[in-house]
Amino acid sequence: QVQLIESGGGLVQAGDSLRLSCAASGGTFSSYRMGWFRQAPGKERKFVASINRSSEFTYYTDSVKGRFAISRDNAKNTVYLQMNSLKPEDTAVYYCAAASFGVTYDYWGQGTQVTVSS
Repeated sequence: QVQLIESGGGLVQAGDSLRLSCAASGGTFSSYRMGWFRQAPGKERKFVASINRSSEFTYYTDSVKGRFAISRDNAKNTVYLQMNSLKPEDTAVYYCAAASFGVTYDYWGQGTQVTVSS
């Protein structure tokens, strides 16, 4: 069983940056593909970014390409989401997730709130 704990959220102004962290425990972190998702108020949770086990491949939803960067440190069992040039529409609860096989994410964190004011 993997436990995921996000941190780094907060209230920022448009144009600011934040770095989210997600610390994993209870499993072999390097064996999981990791992802970030977000859920805005009244909306469904949506994919933001993912990174494979060796950091070779990263994927982003179109709306964050060029502004967000996902990375991981397998030695620290942590995945990061660097968010630059934040916009009010980035306001959401951000979740990290771990996938052991295929496309399904098996484990989820509790989320961290990101609020971007205009």
